[in-house]
Amino acid sequence: MSGLRERKRQRTHDTISATAIRLFLERGFDAVSVADVADAAEVSKPTLFRYFPTKEDLVLHRIGDHLGEPARVVAAAAGDPVAALHKHFLDGLAQRDPVTGLNDVPEVLAFHRLVFETPALAARRAGFIDEDEAALASALEAATGEPELMAKLVAAQVLAVQRVLARENWRRIMTGTSADELYPAAVDAADAAFALLRPDTATARRERAGPSK
Repeated sequence: MSGLRERKRQRTHDTISATAIRLFLERGFDAVSVADVADAAEVSKPTLFRYFPTKEDLVLHRIGDHLGEPARVVAAAAGDPVAALHKHFLDGLAQRDPVTGLNDVPEVLAFHRLVFETPALAARRAGFIDEDEAALASALEAATGEPELMAKLVAAQVLAVQRVLARENWRRIMTGTSADELYPAAVDAADAAFALLRPDTATARRERAGPSK
């Protein structure tokens, strides 16, 4: 019976989520109330809030699946954590993971536009980034033995690189480039960006620049 209840719960969760996102895409996030979603999904408001504590959660739970992912990558890495994060991002590009921005499925593009262009959702997403940054810093400190401040700085840099790369991929796809066409350039950009995070690359850049004046 517990398995049946869990499947029923998951169906209700998925129905509410799909209904909410459909309404938000059709009418805009601010124009749709929680009551509208509950009515369309044929559940009560208290039931809806048991599954999704806030209106923003109706959308961002999909992104929440990736929350803490960079820290998990570092925790599982056998070697250089930045290299592991680099490889993980490249794997995401190859798999057209939406989190990398390299995905041209119309429904995914519409979802990204909803998140990026809705202030309330963008603000809540910024909170996710803060949580990811703190978790990644802790994982880096444990994996490398770096001082806390250095781990925080690296974590902030890594997440900034991933965020900028993903937004640039999304921007170029929105201008008409397909994910397959963009893939080689996206890999090159990721390689160049992550190289900037490597101490040996930073040292080489300083040596090429010569002594400061």
